[in-house]
Amino acid sequence: MRQLEPYDAIVYDLDGTLVHLDVDWAAVAGDVATTFAGAGIEVLDDDLWSLRERAAEAELSDEVEEIIADHEREGARSSERLALADHVSGDDRPLGVCSLNCEEACSIALDTHGIRESFAAVVGRDTVGVAKPDPEPLLASVERVGSSPEESVFVGDTDRDALTAERAGMDFYYVSDLV
Repeated sequence: MRQLEPYDAIVYDLDGTLVHLDVDWAAVAGDVATTFAGAGIEVLDDDLWSLRERAAEAELSDEVEEIIADHEREGARSSERLALADHVSGDDRPLGVCSLNCEEACSIALDTHGIRESFAAVVGRDTVGVAKPDPEPLLASVERVGSSPEESVFVGDTDRDALTAERAGMDFYYVSDLV
């Protein structure tokens, strides 16, 4: 991957970048909505991540997080390996993962595809207490691989990933530009 040669370290998003988690996100949102309904809280047209944010004020954070994480862990076990994952094993630079998925699901997916040992750091939404697009998870990934934002690049598949990199002061590539 010629574009990534000038960087000392690479941090990858997980789902949509290295693997595709086998998660029915509509079903996850339905399960979360059921939890809200069980607590007597009306759910209108909130998407899953909005519901996750609302969970704290509803005192449902732990339950909502566990529902999402359960689906992610299961989806990680049956995830599909994507083309970019084939490039990580031969890369001798420090590599990390920074994901909106929970840390355990990230590790399961990497293990499932035999590439966990290639990564010096795995940071999920539950690792540092905040989630992307807050830059803290990405900065933690960079720190854990022993690099700096100026010497590292973030590779992802969404505008949220690009915004996270911008907020962290890092260069960014969309996976679609690399494979």
